[in-house]
Amino acid sequence: MTHTSWSRLALGSWHTWDRMPHDEGVDLFRAAVTGGARLFDVGSYNMGPHEEGSETDVLFGAIARDSGLDRDAWQLCWKLWLWTWPAEPLAVQLDRLEQRAGYDRAELAILGDFVGELDVERVVGEVGELLRDGRIGAWGVNNWSAQDIGRADDAARAAGLPGPALAQLKYSVCRRSVAEGAPWRALLDERGIAIQASDVFEGGILAGGAAATRRIGMDTGAIREQIRAGAPALAQIARDEFGATPGQLALAFCLANPDVASVLFGVSRRAQLDDNLGALALAAEHGPALRARVEDHWLDRGVVDPGASWGTTREEAVAATPPR
Repeated sequence: MTHTSWSRLALGSWHTWDRMPHDEGVDLFRAAVTGGARLFDVGSYNMGPHEEGSETDVLFGAIARDSGLDRDAWQLCWKLWLWTWPAEPLAVQLDRLEQRAGYDRAELAILGDFVGELDVERVVGEVGELLRDGRIGAWGVNNWSAQDIGRADDAARAAGLPGPALAQLKYSVCRRSVAEGAPWRALLDERGIAIQASDVFEGGILAGGAAATRRIGMDTGAIREQIRAGAPALAQIARDEFGATPGQLALAFCLANPDVASVLFGVSRRAQLDDNLGALALAAEHGPALRARVEDHWLDRGVVDPGASWGTTREEAVAATPPR
């Protein structure tokens, strides 16, 4: 699929479908598909640092089926973690996801983050089997370094396989150094691999939930408290200068970057989804001006390594990652 084939907005499953009643989930799913968020990122949160006993993948499958929408109306992305690989092959993990969610075809699979060294050629070989079997239509990676994804693209080409289509990266008004850094700029220019922005709300902080206490992703560069402190100013800019909500500004900032093919976010109720869908119009009408206006809120500039996975070094990532 091409850069423009992906839904501009995508809905994640982490702390999404397990935070609402079934009928509300069905309503939200329908509204997402019809409103412009047609890509759904679905993973199993039961391994590595995500060992939570979550049922969100099971719940998603039931909700999608009960929506009554044709399968061709929306796009499915499996999240395949590497925490237990290679002891557990990708195909085995995919078997479990398909059984739990009840779908055996996905337009995309995203290979999750990893720390330490990775046998890229072996991983790509397993991805190739999934592609050849028609179980996935394309693949990408989550928080890999530009160097590692370049290696993966080389390995795929050497094997006669399509390379990664998307790189899911932490990217927001405040976290820009990796996605906009020179290593990724070169990768995008030379190989055409687009970005899927993730963690755009910083766990809800940049969507107006400055007091959010639920679990949030890794705080690369230890800037979360700065993000929290600056959130009210961003909310005021959104409201006073663009007639928008904080969540709409956060999404529109990413949507207005032409290197971004899709923006991934999470919600827990229909009102949040309806609000977030307004970011599409905001980006179209005010994208460049909005991005220029929030330039001073780039908080990880000079703090993280733009060439490293997660914007941090392997050693720092290992130290910050719970044991398997």
